[in-house]
Amino acid sequence: MLSPNNCKVIFIVLSLTCILVLVSPILSPFIPRRSRESFSEIYLLGSNRMAENYPFKVKPGEVYSIFLGLGNHMGASAYYAIYLKIRDRSEDPPDPRNNMPSLLPIICDYHVFLSDGEVWEKSLNFSLSFNFSDGGCCLLKELIVNDERYAINKLVLWDSEKNGFFINIFFELWIYDSKIRGFSFHNRFVGIWLNVTNTV
Repeated sequence: MLSPNNCKVIFIVLSLTCILVLVSPILSPFIPRRSRESFSEIYLLGSNRMAENYPFKVKPGEVYSIFLGLGNHMGASAYYAIYLKIRDRSEDPPDPRNNMPSLLPIICDYHVFLSDGEVWEKSLNFSLSFNFSDGGCCLLKELIVNDERYAINKLVLWDSEKNGFFINIFFELWIYDSKIRGFSFHNRFVGIWLNVTNTV
């Protein structure tokens, strides 16, 4: 049997619960909601569309496959540019902490418009044309991506620390900024290192 004090407590708890349920729609605009993190993602996958089996030791003229991916989680549609660039270990990569893209020339680019939550992937079949001089230099002459030829003519310096010629094919992510009416560096990049050292 319930005592009068217990009945009062139950009545008060039920009354407060009903008041909160009735008042919550009125208060909801004033209660701050947890904000959703806005971001874009750029990634590379290996030939089997997984984060493995990336090419590394490459030969001139041989075709290799990777997948380039982009995801929009910005909370709105976005227009992106992806710039492919090539560097060796003596050249600086992009610096996202200081909002600085690489100063190296753009080899080729991709433009993609994505709705919020949408993901884009592109298969990239590529090969390189390069040769070695008697002086111990490697000349990277050409990059072929999906049957499109791009002249490079870049001297790749010997990496004495790694004992070889290495190049980094990387992709910078840029996003359209309506304030400047153009693309700005989106502080993201991804790439793979390739060993082009002559083993013959």
